[in-house]
Amino acid sequence: MPEEKEPRTLYLNGTIAEESWFEDDVTPELFREELYVDEGDIVIWINSPGGDVIAGAQIYNMLVEYPSHVTIKVDGIAASAASVIAMAGDVVCMSPVSMMMIHNPMTVAIGDHVEMEKAIDMLASFKDSIINAYEKKTGLSRSELSQLMDAETWMDVGKAMELGFCDSVLQTPSDYVYNESKATMLFSRKAVTNSLLTKVKESHAVSAKELVSRLDTIKNQWG
Repeated sequence: MPEEKEPRTLYLNGTIAEESWFEDDVTPELFREELYVDEGDIVIWINSPGGDVIAGAQIYNMLVEYPSHVTIKVDGIAASAASVIAMAGDVVCMSPVSMMMIHNPMTVAIGDHVEMEKAIDMLASFKDSIINAYEKKTGLSRSELSQLMDAETWMDVGKAMELGFCDSVLQTPSDYVYNESKATMLFSRKAVTNSLLTKVKESHAVSAKELVSRLDTIKNQWG
């Protein structure tokens, strides 16, 4: 009888970007190369403040279509686009000290009032696409998810499990006692520290026309 193959381990650490400009950037192209180096079950460790929504959508789709079992483990933070990627896991686990954050998509656009209106429409479309991923994982209503995104919701493992974003807490040393009643907390924008904000690179202004073009690359791809 052939020996059972151990799951491969991949690491998604750093900012999610369309193209790589820094050593810790994670791009769809780089991730695809790592994902298909081999086959079989995989474990993906996530520690990312998020980044580009389109790049995140592409990585999400890769994992949804991956033929073997995908386990997501959040050991630091899965915020913004990284939280969307986490939803692609067959099983999602979080460390007792990790965090997950969901919020509305953001951009910096340039142009006249017509261009601004287009940008607003595109952001609404991006939000609808993101909600598709959250809805599929959590079973929450679109209205509930929209409200959580509007509020920029920060979740520890207890709250993430309660809302359906996470399936279980990562195994901890035997001397650690996990107290769910104390861990179930919902964090607001005021709880964000300046140290996290330094991880998010400056946004670049784009035209509404470019937003439309990029949205077309993922429209109707969410399962």
